[in-house]
Amino acid sequence: MADLKDLPIHSLQFYVTAPYPCSYLEGRRARSQVASPNHLITPEVFGDLVHMGFRRSGAYAYRPYCDNCRACQPLRVPVAEFKPNRTQRRVWKRHQGRVIAREEGDLQFMDEHYLLYQRYQRQRHAGGGMDQDTREQYAQFLLHSRVDSRLVSFRDAETRALKMVSIIDVLPDGLSSVYTFFDPDDASASWGTYGVLWQIAEARRLGMAHVYLGYWIEQSPKMAYKANFMPAEVLQDQGWTRLIIPE
Repeated sequence: MADLKDLPIHSLQFYVTAPYPCSYLEGRRARSQVASPNHLITPEVFGDLVHMGFRRSGAYAYRPYCDNCRACQPLRVPVAEFKPNRTQRRVWKRHQGRVIAREEGDLQFMDEHYLLYQRYQRQRHAGGGMDQDTREQYAQFLLHSRVDSRLVSFRDAETRALKMVSIIDVLPDGLSSVYTFFDPDDASASWGTYGVLWQIAEARRLGMAHVYLGYWIEQSPKMAYKANFMPAEVLQDQGWTRLIIPE
């Protein structure tokens, strides 16, 4: 990853957290590097931070800073070069006729969203800690932001039932996917895949270069899926590099 001294952000300070249990690789300890103070992280500054491998959790910008582990690799999709595979084309076609994806607005708390978030966490990530999030914890995680963030609701075209919610950050050079949760009981759909495809299509519509998907972790089933959206680039010591997965 790039060195912070290369960033034109002289007013920020960076601190490293104490070790904590890794959420993705069992038995490992993780640490994060956090940018501070929050109020100085403007949308432009945050765009620079994301380009250097940072992400956002609530109002905090962070990146992995683990001892002896480099498993987390920031991944982005170059929009102009993206080519959906056969499965992704089927998913896109299947969902196009059944959803309305234009309920977009600022971050705000809605009971309907929170209830869907609870169902998603309890069925998809039971025991992970977030399945017990209170309203306050949910809001702190997803609805607190000092940058240009959007909340997008996806509904069934016929029933108007809420099917998926995506929180995205708008950067100078693209979109950053913060978090997506969806109806875990809809076995006929592939909402997670559709959500990423929609973000890529939206970035293309807006004339943006990249969609930042967060950290790709090859050894983690929760995070390895991001390499399905090819071509992709990962951030390494020499900068953003095309991801190549040996067959």
